[in-house]
Amino acid sequence: MNRRDFVLAASATAILPAAAMANASYKPGLVQAELAAGKTVFLDFTASWCSTCQSQGRTIASLQAENPAYEQAISFIDVDWDQYRGADLTKALKIPRRSTLVVLKGNQELGRIVAGTGRAQIQQLMDVALGAATS
Repeated sequence: MNRRDFVLAASATAILPAAAMANASYKPGLVQAELAAGKTVFLDFTASWCSTCQSQGRTIASLQAENPAYEQAISFIDVDWDQYRGADLTKALKIPRRSTLVVLKGNQELGRIVAGTGRAQIQQLMDVALGAATS
């Protein structure tokens, strides 16, 4: 194997785990369908230009990489704030701003973080979701 092929193969291998952890993008009806199927839903109200959102996203991805059980048990859905800030879902959940993380199971909200970026805080919310998903 020549050097260029090795670098390309190594790069592809490094990218695959991140691509595998891509969260679903919100579309109307998706959350209701996931909840109706009995899933625990982790919503990330995010905007591409929001530095707080980006920090939260990096932490979520890091925790997902460290513990595959998160992605296996929880339905992670990214809600584009710019597109859905006025949507029925956003209004029903009373989402105050982008960079809001919410965990839902059935017809209950199990936890919420607004603008928090602390790793321990986000991990605690993900652990609540994991506990609900596996119980």
